[in-house]
Amino acid sequence: MSELHAILRRLGLDFAAGTPLPGAASDRFLPASSEVVTTEDPSTGARLADVALASSADYDALVDAARAAFPAWRDTPAPKRGALVRRLGELFREHKADLGELISLEVGKIRSEGEGEVQEMIDVCELAVGLSRQLTGLTIASERASHRMMEQWHPLGPVAIVTAFNFPMAVWAWNAALALVCGDPCVWKPSPLAPATAIALQGLCQRAMADVGASGVLNLAVGGAELGRRMAEDPRFPLVSFTGSVRAGRDVAARVAGRFGRSLLELGGNNAIIVLDDANLDLAVRAITFGAVGTAGQRCTTTRRLFVQRGVLPALLERLKRAYAKISSGDPRAPGVLLGPLVSAAAVRSFEQAVAAAVAQSGEIVTGGKVVARPGTSSSRRSCARRATIASPSRGKRPSRPSCTCSRWRASTRPSASTTR
Repeated sequence: MSELHAILRRLGLDFAAGTPLPGAASDRFLPASSEVVTTEDPSTGARLADVALASSADYDALVDAARAAFPAWRDTPAPKRGALVRRLGELFREHKADLGELISLEVGKIRSEGEGEVQEMIDVCELAVGLSRQLTGLTIASERASHRMMEQWHPLGPVAIVTAFNFPMAVWAWNAALALVCGDPCVWKPSPLAPATAIALQGLCQRAMADVGASGVLNLAVGGAELGRRMAEDPRFPLVSFTGSVRAGRDVAARVAGRFGRSLLELGGNNAIIVLDDANLDLAVRAITFGAVGTAGQRCTTTRRLFVQRGVLPALLERLKRAYAKISSGDPRAPGVLLGPLVSAAAVRSFEQAVAAAVAQSGEIVTGGKVVARPGTSSSRRSCARRATIASPSRGKRPSRPSCTCSRWRASTRPSASTTR
């Protein structure tokens, strides 16, 4: 039995080995379609499983299930809706180790980050359960005697949730937990790079729904960009929550706005840290290293740029070199490893292109910047990359992730570091 199937079995999902995992589900998993996507271990490139994509008919069936569930779920008292979220949190806590291991296996996060992501799901469930008893509205004075006005918030309807690979579980939970207590069923399209994690969660969702007597409020449709575009344009979704790149977010926003729907967008970042001459360099190095190296530089909050005053730049770069030299890379589930793989071969190529572009713009590689060869992997699938610190690139286009560029400046006057934000 493969590692993936062993984890799924411990989660209560006993799929036959050698057959595609079903990628469409509501209260039950739908029969697998003929079109599949292969999910791989990014550490080695080894095939984990084939996953059947949701067909067009599957998608319509899942949206119809969410719409059919909406009237009863809307009329369910919010604290009782919170009971479903409470049960989800209990299951996540019970299976925290297995869910964290699955994240490490499929998307390459180190073990502590994988389990930390599961803890984020548990935390947001606790938050949402509390909110289920606090869905308040205003009481407003009226000019009419013996009258008052009351503000009441109503559920929107079925919500589309589209998530990215880098937080394959937590982002869904942030959306779904709050949507559920507000009375909104959910249809989730996960990243095609992380379908197994989504299937595992859907299995727990089915258990939770059965335990509290809910039906059709948590649904899963595995698919690619075309399915995401269809969800953005689907008038059956009054709200679409999308997590992904800025470019894709612009497209989603335009499609949703074109039908006067609402969108909730969590997109990419270009985050910078400013280091002034009187900064605490020990603190700065820890913050920069964590911000740049965590999740192999694949977070929207990843540190990508440093703005450093000239006076402190040599000392800071030297400390960063020493810090980076201590970072161990490799199998994300191995003890002591702090830098796991990039999620795919395409991500590795993007990394190499970014470093090359920085060098072409007169950047100097201070440390890192190379793909690491690991035993047992082919040259096309060597996915661990040494994070690069690149000093003083030109003012042109900045290299994309996962590299961290460092620009220097001289300031004759500046605010105190203690008051700078």
